[in-house]
Amino acid sequence: MIGSWRWNVAFGLVGAVLTIIFSLSSNLIDVVLLRSVYAFISFFVVAYAVRLIFAQIVKPPSLTPSLHAKEEDKGAQLDLVTPPQTDDLNDLLKSQLTDTDVQQTEDEKSIKKEQEQQKQAEFKPLNPPQFVSSKNTEPEELAKAIRHLTGE
Repeated sequence: MIGSWRWNVAFGLVGAVLTIIFSLSSNLIDVVLLRSVYAFISFFVVAYAVRLIFAQIVKPPSLTPSLHAKEEDKGAQLDLVTPPQTDDLNDLLKSQLTDTDVQQTEDEKSIKKEQEQQKQAEFKPLNPPQFVSSKNTEPEELAKAIRHLTGE
């Protein structure tokens, strides 16, 4: 529940004081005090009920247990932890060690050279077009171009 028993006491005192204020003018003092005690007890109990209802309303839905919640939450969370890659790294290092240790035959070397030559023959560097600038431009033409670009 939200709050403590002090809220109940405060709520009970408010009820007792209101009862005293409204019934003092028309009743004897002993009847007023008896009714204020009854009002205190009633308001004290009602405060527990109000606190219980308020706690149920304010409680976040994730904290309320539900049978179907597990099925509805499937796929709602994403696990961003990656598995360790130590085995892959170890295999890669071992393969590099065995490649340098094993003597390659002449046929394998020639096949690799041919493959590298084919890759180099297929490669063509990018040859972008060159920008052309005219060196003999008149100032009037440049001013006209600037006015056109700025929208004046």
